[in-house]
Amino acid sequence: MSTPLLRVQEVSKYYGNRTGCADVTFELDEGEIVAVVGESGSGKTTLLNCLSGRLRPDRGKVSFKTRIEGLVDVWALTEAARRMLARTDWGFVHQNPLEGLRCDVSAGANVGERLMVLGARHYGRIREEAGTWMRSVELDETRIDELPVTFSGGMQQRLQIARNLVTHPRLIFMDEPTAGLDVSVQARLLDLLRGLAGRLGLAAVVVTHDLAVARLLAHRMLVMRGGCVVECGLTDQVLDDPQHPYSQLLVSSVLAT
Repeated sequence: MSTPLLRVQEVSKYYGNRTGCADVTFELDEGEIVAVVGESGSGKTTLLNCLSGRLRPDRGKVSFKTRIEGLVDVWALTEAARRMLARTDWGFVHQNPLEGLRCDVSAGANVGERLMVLGARHYGRIREEAGTWMRSVELDETRIDELPVTFSGGMQQRLQIARNLVTHPRLIFMDEPTAGLDVSVQARLLDLLRGLAGRLGLAAVVVTHDLAVARLLAHRMLVMRGGCVVECGLTDQVLDDPQHPYSQLLVSSVLAT
């Protein structure tokens, strides 16, 4: 049996008497995309932050298959090692793209900054690579010297994606990547994400309240309610034949709109 890229075992996080997430367990293989869905307050973002090294869980274990050491306990790593992992083999796409970008430097510098973490110092090569990735996410390379705040919301999100992908990570965490965007912009971004994931063999954990996003992007789906996973399975199976009453309610609410 092959080793999963990400193994999540009974991950739990509490805020006093309130449950953020409880006993979440699943595995993610290389190149696989899992969507985490549920209403606001269901624990989706808490779980994502626990998995991505941003929030230490109160209980449970998150393991990642590194390139050299194999499967390691993320929360047993030093803070420096965890930070390096987040800057190289992982990516994190924020709902608000400006949270994932440096607004005081150019678009090119935003993309090239992660290369410098890996030791790149040749300005010309860094700039060339930044331009290549801007083209890859359908941004005009001639705007490489412009600040992120001069870009539209959809363009900022694509720039944030380029910034994450430039180091060729194997796992991307996405927190509502299409929220707040116009429908036409959402569709274009989803097509871009699906194409990039397939071409690069990316694995991803995608938090979304939008079941259409889950259907388009994800191979499997976790449905959360009250911090717990109430149903999991292949995306089409869960959406076409939900078994848990809460999953049925989610799906029927979309069909009714």
